[in-house]
Amino acid sequence: MIIKGLGQIKPTPVYDSYWRFAAERQEAFFQRLGGGPPPFSSDPVIASYHFTNCYRVLDRVTQYLIRHVIGTEIRSAEDTFFRIVLFKIFNKIDTWELLQRRLGEIVADDFDYAAYDRILMRAKARGARIYSPAYIMPTRAGNLGSRLKHRNHLRLLEMMLGDELPARLASARSMKETFEELNRFPMMGPFLSFQFVIDLNYSGLIDFSEMDFVVPGPGARDGIRKCFIDYGGLNEVEIIRWVTERQVEEFARLGLDFRWLAGRKLQLIDCQNLFCEIDKYSRVAHPEFMGWSGRSRIKRRYRPRAEGLEILLPAKWGLKFSGEEGS
Repeated sequence: MIIKGLGQIKPTPVYDSYWRFAAERQEAFFQRLGGGPPPFSSDPVIASYHFTNCYRVLDRVTQYLIRHVIGTEIRSAEDTFFRIVLFKIFNKIDTWELLQRRLGEIVADDFDYAAYDRILMRAKARGARIYSPAYIMPTRAGNLGSRLKHRNHLRLLEMMLGDELPARLASARSMKETFEELNRFPMMGPFLSFQFVIDLNYSGLIDFSEMDFVVPGPGARDGIRKCFIDYGGLNEVEIIRWVTERQVEEFARLGLDFRWLAGRKLQLIDCQNLFCEIDKYSRVAHPEFMGWSGRSRIKRRYRPRAEGLEILLPAKWGLKFSGEEGS
């Protein structure tokens, strides 16, 4: 199959599975939201393994970030930046709540490296995991040379605040400029910097369209390779944008009834994430297609959580989510 209007771009069967996976994963989200019992999908792979939501904003940790870390209180640029980046460095709700219990309200002016280090060292001594495994976080870089990753990250936060990064981000003119400001710091890197930009963009610190800019991560690059034999002269960023812009046509072509999020179409970050998820999904559903990493199995099984779902979207999006959206 050659897709018309785009030279010689040639999809594999995984490309159609990308859209089918998206529709079924979104349906599983709504099934769980409605309070039904598991399994939430008739697709055995989706029912058996853990996959992130089609919309990044719906994932559990992102929802916690929006509701509890960003919240509704008006904060300074420094406090907004500090709270979001501190939370996302560890990306673990338990770590944030531990720091809150020990320190009270978390604000930039009260940041004390030694106090934070003591709390985290004690947690580690008790055997607690202070980092989420969702992102691969570098241990050290540049002049941040401690053998302990959390100490280097605390120093990184000191460095960012001392360099007045929050003020520069607040005056940035594009998502790309915000990304470049973050990416110049040690221990960041392109993928992590982009993920932090998306998180900061949920707040009032910056305000850019999620269609402005995207950085493909390693998993997305694997997914793209599995979806296409020939990219038709496009690079990976252009592939993500092209797919995002074609979503309505592709769901229609395959007869899929995708349930939009309060009328909001999938954005670049969402389609980037879906390439990462189809990389995982295809390890079981299409094992004959290999990505750059060569990974052949999905490590994390799906385990239903007892708590219910309450969805909160960024206030500046101006969207009302009823939980009963259709296509």
